[in-house]
Amino acid sequence: MHLTQELQLFPDYRVTQMLFRDIKNAAELRQYAVEGKINGALINPTMVVSPFLAMLAANKAVHLQTLGKMKTRSLNSEIIFNLSPTNNISDAFKRFGISDGDNSVLVVVVHKKDELQFLSDVTAMVDGQQVPVEEVSSLSDVAKIKKLYKVTPQEEKCGSLLDAVVCRMAIKDIL
Repeated sequence: MHLTQELQLFPDYRVTQMLFRDIKNAAELRQYAVEGKINGALINPTMVVSPFLAMLAANKAVHLQTLGKMKTRSLNSEIIFNLSPTNNISDAFKRFGISDGDNSVLVVVVHKKDELQFLSDVTAMVDGQQVPVEEVSSLSDVAKIKKLYKVTPQEEKCGSLLDAVVCRMAIKDIL
């Protein structure tokens, strides 16, 4: 149900993603995240095209943390911020973080190789059904994603929506 991958540039770290549907306690989860009771980024899956995007955002967050150049206060908030095509932190949280009324959540946790206790901890906190992470694309709001990342029809002819979003995430720091 969950997806765990090693960060190739940081082999001591793993990124685990868990997707939950039909959640009933989004407001409570958001409060837990604010208080630091959940050690993970709580992401609105309607704004995520593929699990690859969360992995990319987590990898960049670990890299920036290692360099001491994070733009936010924590690794988890940096993951959410890295998904955004803009440099506006509060806008990133509004668009990519979960809201009180959301009914699904993608939890992204960066951890050391042998740490696995968080899996049962997170699962116990979420009042919802865990589903395979690969189903995240079925929850995506493609129209909102295209609008936010300003993906043109011409661009879609030569690449995928995922390609366009990855490019926007990559050039964000340059613009």
